Amino acid sequence: MANEYLKKIERFRILVTGRANAGKTTILQRVCNSTGKPEIFDGKGNKIDSDVVQGTLTRGYHNIQHELVFQSNPGFVFHDSCGFEAGSTQQFDQMKHFVADHAVTTRVNERIHAIWFCIPMTDSHRTVTAAEQKFFNECDTGHVPVIVLVTKVDALYLMAIRELLDGGLTIAEAKARAAEKQGELLEKWLGYVKHELEMCKFPPKGYISLQKMHQEDADCTPLMECTANVLNEEGLQKLLISTQQASIGICVKYAVNK
Repeated sequence: MANEYLKKIERFRILVTGRANAGKTTILQRVCNSTGKPEIFDGKGNKIDSDVVQGTLTRGYHNIQHELVFQSNPGFVFHDSCGFEAGSTQQFDQMKHFVADHAVTTRVNERIHAIWFCIPMTDSHRTVTAAEQKFFNECDTGHVPVIVLVTKVDALYLMAIRELLDGGLTIAEAKARAAEKQGELLEKWLGYVKHELEMCKFPPKGYISLQKMHQEDADCTPLMECTANVLNEEGLQKLLISTQQASIGICVKYAVNK
């Protein structure tokens, strides 16, 4: 049955959502081994003029119905919602309706298979706001798993330096211990995020922290593994693993385990 279902699905489709300026586009570029912008199509497969699209993206506008496809890996289709904050009811409702429709549509090639919810550590003092609580309490994604991506973890490095300096260390001593302190801060904030979201009505299925995504050779293997692990259908796991380009090791691992 899984094989028959898989034959009908042409591409792996992901909704990327969360707060504004969370580094979503950069993550998609790394996943697809690209440094360029994606091609954008409307819901009917028609390519949209890139100049028009880039103009709206510069102003922070995203049409969640648009399909983002990187030519370096056209097996992935991404949908990017507006970064919604507490109080942005219209944007939240648009995203909620999109999820409800694309999670259960009978048009299997339009279904979303996973949701990446981005929370940046540049706002570590407000990791879980009313916006996150609203999403995880009100947005029932059904069988579509939501993975929280803790992004821009590198921002914690400067926070670590500041805390060490405030603790009386010299600059040299602070730099020597900064990586360790950054790890402690990440563990602290990730633990807080998990604690808060696990109390919600529809908690995430997985969590992953992403570092050094600004580097072109950033490793997306952990993100691919985390996403594959929470998929509830073996056919979708195989589709994701065969589509991703992050690691041949993942392909070998799943081939052995299955």
